[in-house]
Amino acid sequence: MVFGSNLKARCGIVLPLVVHSFGVVKLDLLQRIDVGSILIQFAVLLFSLSIHEASHAWVADRCGDYTARYLGRVTLNPIAHMDPFGTLLFPLLQFFTGLPLIGWAKPVPINSIHFRNPHRDQILVSLAGPGSNLVAAGASFVLLCVLKLSSPSASDAIAEMIYNMKVPHQNSILVPLLGVLFFAFVINMALAIFNAIPIPPLDGHWVLHEMLPYNAAKAFARVSSYGIFLLYALMLLGVFRIIFLPIQMMLLFLLRL
Repeated sequence: MVFGSNLKARCGIVLPLVVHSFGVVKLDLLQRIDVGSILIQFAVLLFSLSIHEASHAWVADRCGDYTARYLGRVTLNPIAHMDPFGTLLFPLLQFFTGLPLIGWAKPVPINSIHFRNPHRDQILVSLAGPGSNLVAAGASFVLLCVLKLSSPSASDAIAEMIYNMKVPHQNSILVPLLGVLFFAFVINMALAIFNAIPIPPLDGHWVLHEMLPYNAAKAFARVSSYGIFLLYALMLLGVFRIIFLPIQMMLLFLLRL
């Protein structure tokens, strides 16, 4: 998204069907609703989006652009990054219904005229969001591995979550923590990979834009308004299932650990 000639915005896009992509058996709507799992997933999603957006804002500030800091976006407080539709309504509808919806956070305003090195800094700011999600996913995965190896009950709960993609109903204080870590890994990993795709308005398209020659970058910018339609088309065709392959491979490693 571009405002004027220099003011741009970064936003984290929520990958649709994040927690329904591993073949969960489709039952009646009321049977499929697991309020506990949904609340954990939604809380993790808010925190993951906050990490993503705050990272954009923090790196932009370090590169010389104070716009996001002045607007209070260098914070992990989810309220600062919420979009009523993209962060609340669409994800909740997706969680409850399984509809293929795309959500988003409030874009972080970036004024590239303040950057010390515009081309380099644009790339750094764009990579900050997916990079922060990748770090969060890695930390969650490491903690899951440690807990699985140190506790038989944790091992059983993790295995059940991998198979069912929902928090198991067990009377253990570890289960909510494991649920948070499990969905923190899945959601942050999906956000990192998805937002790195070089299709507008995803973060990856800004990286590609800055790496292209001048004329090619101008042509790329002209078609950027059609990016969201391309995203939906690829989503409906099932192309984005490939994004879940790294997640599935890591979950398989965790299961066999």
